[in-house]
Amino acid sequence: MTHRLPPQLDLEPDLVLRAYAMGVFPMADHRLASSVYWVEPKLRGILPLDRFHLSRSLRKTILADRFRVTVDTAFDRVIRLCAESATDRPDTWINGPIERVFTELHRRGFAHSIECWDGDRLAGGLYGLALGRAFFGESMVTRVRDASKVAFAHLVARLRAGGFTLLDCQFQTEHLATLGAVEVPRDDYVALLGAALGDSAAGLSSGAPSVDGDFFALDALPEPPAVGAGTVSGPLSRKVIAQLLGQTS
Repeated sequence: MTHRLPPQLDLEPDLVLRAYAMGVFPMADHRLASSVYWVEPKLRGILPLDRFHLSRSLRKTILADRFRVTVDTAFDRVIRLCAESATDRPDTWINGPIERVFTELHRRGFAHSIECWDGDRLAGGLYGLALGRAFFGESMVTRVRDASKVAFAHLVARLRAGGFTLLDCQFQTEHLATLGAVEVPRDDYVALLGAALGDSAAGLSSGAPSVDGDFFALDALPEPPAVGAGTVSGPLSRKVIAQLLGQTS
């Protein structure tokens, strides 16, 4: 069961940051809704970063370099793709106010996207919000099989490399459960959130929010020793990703 707070017509970036720091987030009833409402789930979906499940098939897909993976190169396109209707998802909760505020948060350096490309086609990806050592996953989408899974695996590796401690998935789904996500009660989530935010929460209350986790630390990691031929996919090495995720369960 989800607790709804009163609806709001528009969103300000600083308000959204403070809301996430309190454990609530905005949603809309449908894509064309004019307002949003605030959600505080009684059971929160999270993915423990040391318990990500890297299946053999997903590891094989990553190592095969099936997709070219980039970061923050097409945020606008990713959020629009997430907001689009699809056969398995005729409507979404991402409306105009949500799209606009996250675009601004991306401009400020808080919101990020991971893109998977099949040639020149955006095959899928995800976007979310980084605050302190917490990352709040907002939405992921796929238009080519396994694209969203590859993007999610890259996200987990990036968060592990950057010192993040909390990956908030908001709601548990069967798909996320296969990747290692679990549900925790609200009180447990608030404790995890507080530990992940640390001094960032104080900064938000004083009007000076900060980002403590390093979302780009992965890009500076050295290549592992070569075993046969290997290539680099965009800014991320498939070998580094597989190595980092191989350290999870």
